[in-house]
Amino acid sequence: MKLITNLLSLILIASIISCNSQSNEVDVLIKGGKIIDGNNQESFVGDIAISADSILFIGDADAANIKAKNEVDASGLTVSPGFIDPHTHALGDLESKERKKNINYLTQGVTTVFVGNDGRGPYQIDKIAKKLTSAGVGTNVAFFVGHGTARLEVLGTKDVAPNEKEMDEMKSIVRQGMEEGAFGLSTGLYYSPGSFSTTEEVIELTKEIVPFNGVYESHIRDESSYNIGLINSVKETIRIGEESGAPVHFSHIKALGVDVWGKSVEVIQLVEEAQSRGIKVTGDQYPWKASGTSIRGALVNRWVSEGGNDQYKKRINDEELLPKIRDEVKENIRRRGGAESLLISAGAKDESMIGKTLAEISDQMGLDAVETALAIERNDGANVASFNMNEEDIINFMKQDWIMTSSDGSTGHPRKFASFPEKYQRYVKENPVLTLVNFIYKSSALTASTFGIERRGSIEVGNFADIIIFSEEDYKPRANFSEPRLLSEGVRYVFVNGELAIEKGEPTVELSGRVLRKKK
Repeated sequence: MKLITNLLSLILIASIISCNSQSNEVDVLIKGGKIIDGNNQESFVGDIAISADSILFIGDADAANIKAKNEVDASGLTVSPGFIDPHTHALGDLESKERKKNINYLTQGVTTVFVGNDGRGPYQIDKIAKKLTSAGVGTNVAFFVGHGTARLEVLGTKDVAPNEKEMDEMKSIVRQGMEEGAFGLSTGLYYSPGSFSTTEEVIELTKEIVPFNGVYESHIRDESSYNIGLINSVKETIRIGEESGAPVHFSHIKALGVDVWGKSVEVIQLVEEAQSRGIKVTGDQYPWKASGTSIRGALVNRWVSEGGNDQYKKRINDEELLPKIRDEVKENIRRRGGAESLLISAGAKDESMIGKTLAEISDQMGLDAVETALAIERNDGANVASFNMNEEDIINFMKQDWIMTSSDGSTGHPRKFASFPEKYQRYVKENPVLTLVNFIYKSSALTASTFGIERRGSIEVGNFADIIIFSEEDYKPRANFSEPRLLSEGVRYVFVNGELAIEKGEPTVELSGRVLRKKK
């Protein structure tokens, strides 16, 4: 396919040059930028011509006598493909009248977001796509169909195994999602109700995506030492790919908590062994030491959630069950690094808690950390930033050629507003783990090729014009754990399907994003 595309590119370029006796007018001409095409190739200075939604020409526009209705002076700036984020929770934003522009992603240089991760993806994609297309969205959006969604539809929140009829119903849900354009099946095996499933159940459902060339994308069962452990969870994920025949992709790969620090070496070895057996394995990663979840997700074991929120509330107030729950919460606080490592980031009814650690709130309330966590849960909970990773594991994963960039953007965590520039600043400029070329590849073409997104992820003639222009000096995050909603800076221009979404650093009114569909 790439050979054919390159041949078509040469034909297009040749046809333009052969007509240089007359002007060839295009819609937009990006002039004189440092082009990094996304394919892990070295940069070059050149021009890019855009007509309608696609890239028409790359090279010397003056020599080809190309003129444009509009020109963008990119001299002194870097031009790259728009970034693709394989793990977001942006669907609610895209459905919102106020937030559908997706500015927090555009200002990072992200032009395509995936939604439906962690097993929560919808299966009625046609219906949602129609709504999004009608209202308009600022970025492209791609979907996963969710294993957890299928389970909820058929089994609810019960800790039960499906019978044959129920399994067929779940398979039908997964198939519908794939038929309507999902790029794969997502699971959240750490969360309820995915945590109640067996490996065999997941394998059978994953087989449904194979005819559609879908990817099995997973928040694995345990990134730490909660249940089967990190290493066994990695083995389970690989087994699901091997026995189903689907490529596997690890969501936000990490070694979470003090019990598994240093285990990145063993995880990488397991992945490389699987790859040597012909299994396609990839993963994504955000560049933060803190993950983002809820107190419930971080500290309360899954059995407490069985049956839904009403049952959960009853159990955390049940005097007979509380000794067991308290012991488990205490152990989970330990494995997360202690109460001082858990920062309340959003969602607390008592807003004075936001920005304080569980340890600080415990001191204020005069309770131990366990009772403080349960008190917050009885008051409808809160989100936390959980500082549970070490730098060595983060870097070890980041260096792997099968790891791409993601955000897993969530409310109250700066990763939603700043993951891509944070990675650039911290691991390209300050501590050069990656080159700029490699950083862009891991943020664009690698993601597009992994999930089968056609004509995006690289600057090539014939590709859709998802292009960003940024200043290497000024591209940086502003969001942090104290102010997680500050927009990133340094991106001067963003084109989404050939239309300007950001111009001279400022958002435009254009809503030129599209719903992307997986093609067989």
